[in-house]
Amino acid sequence: MLESNQNMVCDWAESGSYKCAGRLMSENKMKERTLIALILAAIVPAAIAGTQARRTRSRSTTPAVSPEIRKVVAEISAQRIESNIKSLVGFYTRSTLSETESDTRGIGAARRWIKSEFDRYSQDSGGRLKVEMDQFTQPPGRRNPKPVEVVNVVATLPGVQSESRDRIYVVSGHYDSRVSNVMDTTSFAPGADDDASGAAAVMEMARVMSKHQFNATLVFLTVAGEEQGLFGSTHWAQMARDKHLDIQGMITNDIIGSSRAEDGHVDNRHVRLFAQGLPPTAQLSDELRTLIRTGGENDTPTREFARKIKEVGDQYVRGMEVTLVYRLDRFLRGGDHSPFVDRGFPAVRMTEPNEIYQHQHQDVRQVDGVQYGDLPEFDDYAYIAQVARVNAAALADLALAPAAPKNVEVDTIKLENDTSLRWEAGHEPDLAGYNIVWRETTAPFWQHRIYAGNVTGYTVKGISKDNYIFGVEAVGKNGTTSPAVYPKPNRPAPRPDQS
Repeated sequence: MLESNQNMVCDWAESGSYKCAGRLMSENKMKERTLIALILAAIVPAAIAGTQARRTRSRSTTPAVSPEIRKVVAEISAQRIESNIKSLVGFYTRSTLSETESDTRGIGAARRWIKSEFDRYSQDSGGRLKVEMDQFTQPPGRRNPKPVEVVNVVATLPGVQSESRDRIYVVSGHYDSRVSNVMDTTSFAPGADDDASGAAAVMEMARVMSKHQFNATLVFLTVAGEEQGLFGSTHWAQMARDKHLDIQGMITNDIIGSSRAEDGHVDNRHVRLFAQGLPPTAQLSDELRTLIRTGGENDTPTREFARKIKEVGDQYVRGMEVTLVYRLDRFLRGGDHSPFVDRGFPAVRMTEPNEIYQHQHQDVRQVDGVQYGDLPEFDDYAYIAQVARVNAAALADLALAPAAPKNVEVDTIKLENDTSLRWEAGHEPDLAGYNIVWRETTAPFWQHRIYAGNVTGYTVKGISKDNYIFGVEAVGKNGTTSPAVYPKPNRPAPRPDQS
């Protein structure tokens, strides 16, 4: 009798045992070995296949590191940010309602100084940075009893790739300030953290990034009227909507100056990034209804924009982590990104991890040995520079990457355990192809990526859209990626006999 176990050949011996490769083995022992071999034969291939499947799910896909973005990040200067903040504080008050004629005090002097700095950056960049004063009159309202002139100081760095130039990314900070009484136009209102920190960071980004070239357009926006009611940002966002500007993302930096918490502990390794999901509208659009029905309420364009910022910030700025907060802003509060969100643009807010309220919206004074007021000595300039680096890395990556894919759909024509996606082909010359990304429905960030190639459709085998959230990213030839786009269901048209 001849038995075969993998590559081992065994013969029956007269002693009642198997003789295998010159060794005697009892029948029971041989049966035990044979059983183990059969089990391994069944398990090992499946284990290998499972490992290969897991590898397939996660392959390609960590975004490449760009030397250009590394240069931008390295050139951000904490010393220059400190100088900018102290210059803004030096105007004594930057109340939107303060005087405008003085060259040394009030909001008029502050905005002219910001423009002069932008002009200098433009000169240093060979004139590529376009500087303008966006001026308008705000009608009387609750926080401005008389009409008031409001001026946004805007520096625009046009994209160098004609196919990408109309795609715009905006970064802002507000340069106005206030004290306890928002109608007080003469008291000392340093506003070092709220929001000279944000305005100074935007100015430093403009200085650095104007020396580099990007495919898409960047807008460095310093706005006024925030403390009176988001006047400047509302005006600019409405102008962008009226002109049908293609704003693919907006970041506002407001209160990014302090790394110290109220209890005294220091956290200089985190920045909060507020990103709204579904807007609180009374009437939902068909698009939002579809988002909710398919479980994509956590995948609005603003949330995808925020995920991208975190991914890039964590990649390029060591020792700094972007903490996503799934809210429009702090609890029932708002900032200069809100008017952009309201008009359908993806927009987010960056803010320090812990706020000390005795340093915000307060008259400068001491009470029982406690210092009140938004003074520059409470700012951490190295921390502000880190936040600026996160902003700059994200903006550079987005402006160097191809545009996000359009008309992304997931097939729902038949019931299947595969997931098939399709999208519209992009036409930018730097486009290399597309990534498919997915994650569990309870996961906050993408867990898997597959590079699909330069195609307009891809099927992920054995991964069901029932169990995972999917998205599609555009991939540039330089390795950068766009924010992911959540797919809409592709439904077959009903037959005439169907209701």
